[in-house]
Amino acid sequence: MTNVIAKNDFVEFRFTGKVKDGEIFDTNIPESAKLMGLEMESKPVVICVGHQMILPKLDEFLIGKELYKDYNVNVTPKEGFGERKREMMKVLPIEVFVKQNLRPVVGAVFSFDDMPAKITAYSGGRVTVDFNNPLAGKDLVYDLKVVKKVDDLKEQVKSLILFYFRNNIAFEIKEKVVVLDIDPKIKPFLEAFSGKFKEILGMTLDVKEKKEEVKKAEVSNNK
Repeated sequence: MTNVIAKNDFVEFRFTGKVKDGEIFDTNIPESAKLMGLEMESKPVVICVGHQMILPKLDEFLIGKELYKDYNVNVTPKEGFGERKREMMKVLPIEVFVKQNLRPVVGAVFSFDDMPAKITAYSGGRVTVDFNNPLAGKDLVYDLKVVKKVDDLKEQVKSLILFYFRNNIAFEIKEKVVVLDIDPKIKPFLEAFSGKFKEILGMTLDVKEKKEEVKKAEVSNNK
């Protein structure tokens, strides 16, 4: 196995992201987490290189690099979380917060339609809310180290499930099919992810039938 990282390789890596000349904002390394005031266990991150499972700049950077080496990657706002935009600053009436039983406090962060937003001002019944990503407009630095390639098929499938479904879902592999143990009602929505599983692993997705449904099908066939 070569130590050079190529597109389509599954790799496990350690990382720390920080604002240039500033504080750490993300990491999966316990020692770095302590600097953020957090206690955490080592959290392996597995990705398939070249499929934008991380920031595109980092994804491109990894191709051709070596395992076990420490790298520092500078990321500009354009390559990271974008520039700050004035149009992302909104002034909302206090009633918006009252209806949600929320008390607007300057500096507080809320979630509006799954978008993080920070309150920057509150005066005269009007609340100024910043919908820019907290890292927008900032130069970033990532410390990276790829610690191994992941060749085990189950681990590869697990990493894709965690990335695309944002959850650990039990599964089994039947030839070229990944069978997910989830509610069969979700089956029509699998098409959105099936393409990536096919592209990366040459496998399709399916849903495990519940025992009750299997029994109903058997009864129907026996009539």
